[in-house]
Amino acid sequence: MARNRSVSAVLGGSVARPRPQPFPSRSRSALKRRAVVGVLVLLSLVLITASFRESSDGFLHRVGGGGATVLRPFEVGAERVARPFRDAYGYLAGLVHAKAENKRLRSELDQARQEANQGRIKAQQNDQLRAALVFIDSPAFPRDFRPVNTRVLGAPQSPFEQRVIIAAGSDAGIRIDAPVITEEGLVGRVTGLTGSEAEVTLLTDEESAVPALDLDSSTNARGLVRRGQGKGSLILDRVAKDAAVSEGDKIVTAGSRSKQFPSLFPRGIAIGSVTSVGRTDTSLFTHVQIEPFVDFSSLDSVIVLVSKRRPPVAP
Repeated sequence: MARNRSVSAVLGGSVARPRPQPFPSRSRSALKRRAVVGVLVLLSLVLITASFRESSDGFLHRVGGGGATVLRPFEVGAERVARPFRDAYGYLAGLVHAKAENKRLRSELDQARQEANQGRIKAQQNDQLRAALVFIDSPAFPRDFRPVNTRVLGAPQSPFEQRVIIAAGSDAGIRIDAPVITEEGLVGRVTGLTGSEAEVTLLTDEESAVPALDLDSSTNARGLVRRGQGKGSLILDRVAKDAAVSEGDKIVTAGSRSKQFPSLFPRGIAIGSVTSVGRTDTSLFTHVQIEPFVDFSSLDSVIVLVSKRRPPVAP
């Protein structure tokens, strides 16, 4: 019993415990760091000021030169290490710039090509119109006809239907049977008409027949130009057997010498050149093959010859 009491007395008694040591204050450490930075800044200003004021052979200049000499190998090494990376960056930057410049130049080149093509097309059209005007102003038929320059809107629908549509009609003064030409020669005549459009039957149509003569013939050979057997070919039909016709002769429209019954086509419009001449004992006429001057498969613009004479008034 006495033993338990002594143990309780020991446990219940006050035991002296050691007090914890306080940690340094964070604010105090921050003040120390700021003080060190301030001292270093102040020292740097003092050294810079002193360096500017002292002579070139002063102590600070000698120390700076020695430091630069000591650090020079490290500077060279760093330069050599950084040079490949700097060159690679410069190469990549130049490559990106070159690609962008190439793209811009290609775009400008495409635009320049389009403008050049448009310019060539306009120049070609201008040359065609100038040639057409010179052809119209020739002394063959300047007094009785005036030209109407227009564009071809529709090509022939089939080889058997040799007709085209042009972008000028009665509003431009065009009439039925008006001759249609290009600067190369005769195309055909107007066979259909509206206010703004007209139908032209080509010289290669089966129903077409034009009085013509051999301009180079000594016998003044005459006949009718009709469609031949081949595609786009023409023949000079009804030529007398004793007529002097040779290969290379130029065939033109014959026109009419009668003022009372004038021809639909003025005299002297070029048609084509003779490619072959044939004669047989059984035939009554000379077979004359003609190559037309006009390319009927690529008609783009034509000239309609409008007569200046007043049309006959219907009874």
